[in-house]
Amino acid sequence: MGERMVRWGIISTAAIGMNQVTPGIMKSPHSEVVALASRDLGKAQAALARLGLGNARAYGSYEELLADPDIDAIYNPLPNHLHVPLTLAAARAGKHVLCEKPMAMSAAEAEELRGAPEGVIISEAFMVRHHPQWHRARAVIRSGELGTVKLVRAVFLYFNRDPANVRNIADIGGGGIYDIGCYCVISGRYLFEAEPRRVVALVDRDPEFGTDRLASVIADFGGGRQLSFVCGTQNSGRQSVEAIGDKGSLEIVIPFNAPIGQKTALLVGNGGPMDRSLHRREIIPEIDQYTEQAENFALAVLGRAEAAYGVEDAILQMRVLDAIFRSEASGGWENVR
Repeated sequence: MGERMVRWGIISTAAIGMNQVTPGIMKSPHSEVVALASRDLGKAQAALARLGLGNARAYGSYEELLADPDIDAIYNPLPNHLHVPLTLAAARAGKHVLCEKPMAMSAAEAEELRGAPEGVIISEAFMVRHHPQWHRARAVIRSGELGTVKLVRAVFLYFNRDPANVRNIADIGGGGIYDIGCYCVISGRYLFEAEPRRVVALVDRDPEFGTDRLASVIADFGGGRQLSFVCGTQNSGRQSVEAIGDKGSLEIVIPFNAPIGQKTALLVGNGGPMDRSLHRREIIPEIDQYTEQAENFALAVLGRAEAAYGVEDAILQMRVLDAIFRSEASGGWENVR
């Protein structure tokens, strides 16, 4: 008899699921995708064919998928306003859930997930925290090579003006802060290994969509530590994460959309020319961060590892996003609470 596998059901034919996450799950040694649901049965069948999953089951409703007793775990990439409702429904059906970020529309909504049945694993799908380049960056900081790190700086920008795209629909959780600003917040929380105390934000909104299209944020982590980031949805594409100490600095060159199956790099230096030409370039081997995420989740479901991140982590994350939106409204510093 073969080794126990986690049987996954995929909710919807969302692009991130089709192009990144589901293929990543399929490569996880302890995972198999056994079903996919769409509100259109034909779309579900076509999606499975495209993925090469001819033996998987197609469902024409999410409810049918959740009722399938032969599914252990659900991947939920629905629009943001449906994250908590469908995740709770799946958990109450006895399924573990990997849910796309942001986990909720607010911290209060995320706290509803505390009502999930005991023993059900719920995790927010920040795949970057499973990539070895992030592990290595934190190891360099912990080593003291950079000295005392007081600044993490992040940028995440892209251009999208499609009115039909969920990222540009305010009522269902569109906007740059929810979509990509959350990654910048993770950058500070992960590299400082701490939670911010207060934030201040300057936000520009699209007059047609009502979504935030450019935001600059400072988060105070105490002890002089600052996360400074910019995120935007109507800019030329760019992304970077830097950690700067009093002895040196590092940069994760492609921090968020690390190319699947390709090498990545860190730049680490302690002075030298301002163009960083003498910085050490550390090469991280080829990997699929979505596969790493799925494997960690699968091993937790199988009881062979601890889930790296759960509901309480997602609540802490949402409290920061809430404070950013409060700062937008107040024009001043807002405590994270």
